[in-house]
Amino acid sequence: MIEGELSDPRIAFCYVTEVALNPGGKSARVYVAVDNAVPDIEKAETDTVAGLEAAKGYIRFELKERMGVRHVPDLTFLADRSGRFQARIEELMGRARKRQKAPVE
Repeated sequence: MIEGELSDPRIAFCYVTEVALNPGGKSARVYVAVDNAVPDIEKAETDTVAGLEAAKGYIRFELKERMGVRHVPDLTFLADRSGRFQARIEELMGRARKRQKAPVE
């Protein structure tokens, strides 16, 4: 739905990584990761979350229609930065391993 049906130019290429539903089912946090190919990732994340928040009513309506449920939780969209952090940690670990393997003269 995010990729194909929403035409807001603020929404970059992104995908849902996790949906955390509150125990009562009244609200849910939707974590969205933006593609790393974007030049300014910080601005793209901010704009994407703003675009999704603006389209929240449409998204809830479509979820209700498609799932056939009576109530759809209130959605809160958040940027998921865990993939970027993981890539950075792996890069730093690789550098540390190279330093340890380098011969000492």
